[in-house]
Amino acid sequence: MFFPFSLILEILPTESNPVDCFFQGIVAACGITVLCSLMRVYYFTEMCSDSQTESKQTTPSSKSLLSTNWRTFVHFWALTGFLSLVGPRVSSLIVLEFSLRAVSAWISARLDSSGRGLGLVQSHFSLGCGITCTLSFLHQGAPHSSLSLFLAAAFSWALASFCNALWSHVARLYPLHSTERYCGRCIVLLSSGHSLLAFLQRLVVLVFAVAVVASFATVYEHFLSQKEALKFWTPLTLCYTMLVVYNQEDQKRQTGSDALLHTVVLRLGALLVLMLTMGDWSDVFHVLVTFLGEGVCLLFSQDLLQLAIKEEEDTNMTNNGQNSSYRKRERISKTSSKNR
Repeated sequence: MFFPFSLILEILPTESNPVDCFFQGIVAACGITVLCSLMRVYYFTEMCSDSQTESKQTTPSSKSLLSTNWRTFVHFWALTGFLSLVGPRVSSLIVLEFSLRAVSAWISARLDSSGRGLGLVQSHFSLGCGITCTLSFLHQGAPHSSLSLFLAAAFSWALASFCNALWSHVARLYPLHSTERYCGRCIVLLSSGHSLLAFLQRLVVLVFAVAVVASFATVYEHFLSQKEALKFWTPLTLCYTMLVVYNQEDQKRQTGSDALLHTVVLRLGALLVLMLTMGDWSDVFHVLVTFLGEGVCLLFSQDLLQLAIKEEEDTNMTNNGQNSSYRKRERISKTSSKNR
């Protein structure tokens, strides 16, 4: 009779107060909402700029981008629930795993300016895990952690509401205000909106840099504090690094949401095997929750994914065209020099 209740208590994150976990989930979900809203603002303004440059009479339809209220509501509270359930042990591993993939992509020269949007779309749930892991590390042992996290959640809620209101305003009125030039917010976006994506990338890198420090401390405290732990974790880490490198090479042969889904299943499957080997049953449960959280992020960011893929394809086509024209001019110059 008491076995299911005791099992539920065992698999829930017991490292901190459940109220603190809930506030941490709200802060992390607000961070993901801010990122999604500002990315939608960037892509919408870029589409409007392209349509004006090409002298088209039609403007991008806001209906294809403007999320309905119920979708935003479900997305936010689903992420809040999942991020509240995932404990700091698994969150720290997810942060380190995503950081390893990002560094591997940067070393292989694939994370350039054309891949910013796609990289940001893939980082949504990992970013939320980084925020919860950092908050858990900073408030560990604090006497008034609940009050501090409540204030952080209130500030994050206000920031997410502002960004969501900005996106709603841009989606409805930016095509008109960008031509009439009488709205302050739209004028600012018209003049400096092209640098918004680069700013978001630098901000996300900063958040992950702080989260990596907290993740290393959490992993050392929970997994590597014993003397015999390094004997098990060293070969597992090497195998996982090889898997990440293989996954980076395999992703080149796939495109679109299929590649992202394949990446999520492969890396979280490897993390599940790792937790079955070295973790607790609560860690296994948290990895399964992570599957659901990644699925929610991919489901509600399909518009951003398609826009990021389209931007990357257009950039690659432009670069290929420039390279081909450069090679053509080079051949012409060589031919003319020979004739001389």
